[in-house]
Amino acid sequence: MSLGAATLSGEGLRARLARAVAARGGPTADHDLNPGLTLPPGRTLRDAGVLVPVIDGPGGPHLLLTKRSSRLKHHPGQVAFPGGRVDPGDGDATAAALREAHEEVGLDPATADVLGTLPEHETVTGFSVTPVVALVPAFAPVPEAGEVAEVFTVPFAHVADPANYSVEQRLWRGTWRRYYVVPYGPYYVWGATARMLRGLADRLAA
Repeated sequence: MSLGAATLSGEGLRARLARAVAARGGPTADHDLNPGLTLPPGRTLRDAGVLVPVIDGPGGPHLLLTKRSSRLKHHPGQVAFPGGRVDPGDGDATAAALREAHEEVGLDPATADVLGTLPEHETVTGFSVTPVVALVPAFAPVPEAGEVAEVFTVPFAHVADPANYSVEQRLWRGTWRRYYVVPYGPYYVWGATARMLRGLADRLAA
């Protein structure tokens, strides 16, 4: 089922997102498309939370994303959701996602209408990431220069359509690794971000 115009605004959008978030489903991982990938034995995953911020503005809903600074240790230069690891002072992954979104792009946490969380996603860099889906009002992002190189939006209908996703591959530590991509214009959305978005798209299309 595709998202028609009537479901891509106002209460229709909120209802569809809420149903998608509430749907049952298991966790995802960067190695979903790579069943033969050998993971480090005894690895310890670090908890993280990312915000999936959908802006329902007059031009239709858009998804806010960031391009990470090339100076960062993890995923430098990649397109990502606002978010980061769960700190001791955070109550849970949702609190971490909202705190990080405030720090990274200047989103006021009080304005976010949190609809729930998607299943946890394990990354090859050792994080267990909880995606937090929220409707947020239009605002002027303020990127944190040390972490965020750029803040941009893509039409939500683009990432909500499973047909816009494809699978590519590249060599990673001597092994071919397959991953989802959902490019838009000059932005190459791939890896963990694309995998989590594909999970949401599948739920919306069900």
